[in-house]
Amino acid sequence: MRGVAGQALPSLEIEITRTLVVAGAIASRDYQDVHHDPELARRRGSPDVFMNILTTNGLVGRYVTDHFGPAAVVRKVAIRLGAPNYPGDTMVLTGTVEAVDGRTATVRVIGENGIGRHVTGTVTVTLGEAE
Repeated sequence: MRGVAGQALPSLEIEITRTLVVAGAIASRDYQDVHHDPELARRRGSPDVFMNILTTNGLVGRYVTDHFGPAAVVRKVAIRLGAPNYPGDTMVLTGTVEAVDGRTATVRVIGENGIGRHVTGTVTVTLGEAE
């Protein structure tokens, strides 16, 4: 699929489960207790465990590559976190193609949850050959 500047990507809803939060932390070797131990997270001032940035990074990349197809290659991801993703919430990712230069597209991505904006950033991908 080719990208066109200004093109909106379909939104993607991701349910934030405790399993997703903990599995993402373990898969990315982030053993900080706030990502897997609810009691220690509460002692540190959080109402529950929360998603780590590496899991968010992976979900943002997946969102863009799912849109552009299996031949898309992520070249750069630049994100900033805001409101935490807690279990029981849903994050909705939306995106807009900001620029296309040859086979390279830059997509602006926003992820919102029930308490606010969880993530903002851009993903740069090299697109596969035209079908």
